[in-house]
Amino acid sequence: MTDLKFEQKRSLSRLEAADQLTALAAALRKGGDAELELSPGTLSLRIPDDLRSEMEVEIGDGEIELEIELTWPTTPKRKKPPAKAARTTTSTSTSKTKNTRRSATKKP
Repeated sequence: MTDLKFEQKRSLSRLEAADQLTALAAALRKGGDAELELSPGTLSLRIPDDLRSEMEVEIGDGEIELEIELTWPTTPKRKKPPAKAARTTTSTSTSKTKNTRRSATKKP
């Protein structure tokens, strides 16, 4: 089941296609919340740091079809917390040491 689907099919010039891809590239480079101007309005997307991509080229029936698909989860993945270091306990013990004075005598 699809929560939302936006599809737009229209003819554009090569320059209009380039402008649309440039706007998409700028939004991807920026990341976070990105807005794409699409007629009849603006599409706002949250773009994470990691994406999956698929590129498909089909040639047939006198046409070339190029599809670029980018996929990411709707909710950001939580980074795993750092592994907890093994807890070590240190015990301090005090031992009393007696200062012992020894006298050494030299034997000839």
